[in-house]
Amino acid sequence: MARTRVSSKYQIVIPKDVRETAKVRVGQEFQVITKAGQITLVPDKPIAAMRGFVRGMRTTGFREKKDRF
Repeated sequence: MARTRVSSKYQIVIPKDVRETAKVRVGQEFQVITKAGQITLVPDKPIAAMRGFVRGMRTTGFREKKDRF
């Protein structure tokens, strides 16, 4: 398990093995999410990377608004 430490400027270094596994690039941006004392870094993805992620989704057979409760 990789370990790191917070510097006096509140910065951390992501260990090399973690960077390589997660394919972190120089200049890459992350969303920082905190929940129940946990800090999670989620890499931002460009919109172009999302292209086709719903391919094959069913687009017919949905009820009309008048049929909803």
